[in-house]
Amino acid sequence: MSPLFGHRARAPRETPAPADRTVTLIAKPGCHLCDDARTVVRRVADELGARFEEKDITLDQELHDRYWEQVPVVLIDGEQHTFWRVDEARLRRGLGA
Repeated sequence: MSPLFGHRARAPRETPAPADRTVTLIAKPGCHLCDDARTVVRRVADELGARFEEKDITLDQELHDRYWEQVPVVLIDGEQHTFWRVDEARLRRGLGA
């Protein structure tokens, strides 16, 4: 128990292995930034064994409402990782590699 705050300290969370992660690209047709992001995300996901999925923002109203101004958007396990431009090294770190 922490004497300062009166509660137990939590054990640090273990980061799942890259092969246990899912990378989602939220994109739209005809988007050159989406094409660039797709190239990077696919390469990293393939190399690390992460699952890759892509969602079309024009086919999902909820995604459209949430991410329209940020496309392309990259999620890792459902949490927003980045948008517009994908930094390969940062994505690798985000996946625990």
